[in-house]
Amino acid sequence: MGNPPVAVALLLVRVVIGITMMAHGYNHWRGGGKIAGTARWFSGLGLTYGTLQAWLSVLTELGAGFLLIIGLLTPLACAAVISVMLVAGLLAHRKNGFFVFKDGYEYVLVLSAASLALATLGPGRFSLDNAAGSEITGWAGGGIALGVAVVATAGLLATFYRPEPAPDLSRRSLISGGRLRRRAGSPR
Repeated sequence: MGNPPVAVALLLVRVVIGITMMAHGYNHWRGGGKIAGTARWFSGLGLTYGTLQAWLSVLTELGAGFLLIIGLLTPLACAAVISVMLVAGLLAHRKNGFFVFKDGYEYVLVLSAASLALATLGPGRFSLDNAAGSEITGWAGGGIALGVAVVATAGLLATFYRPEPAPDLSRRSLISGGRLRRRAGSPR
């Protein structure tokens, strides 16, 4: 894009999302609970191999953030952000509703939508994609980002998502007051 304000705006969006993702990845790695705490958190969400998930998350977030900052492989970097946010939204935030102050999916939705818009618009003039003449923009850029993100998210969930099963109460009566209530007409 040759329009200087647009080029600066795209740079700003890339850098802000990139720094945000790198900070997020760094926090999963070195913050509070470090990798062990992040692994326990992922396991608690129902993902198997929590330590592997923690490291994959760190590498994806640091890598995507860096690629966005320099404007390289922009649709794929955006796909990584969207995929990470889809997993977070589906497993950690969806059940809490929309608002972020209730730990809802508002924040992950905004990062995903901004990343999809960025993939569609392209990285702009101040990017390595532009310098190399390899910008993929428009429907192709957005399609790559969204398609790769959905496939990656589906693959991760199909392979590693194993939530705790809900208790099976189908053969038993409802429990009330700590005692088993018998169904009407059942033998003693």
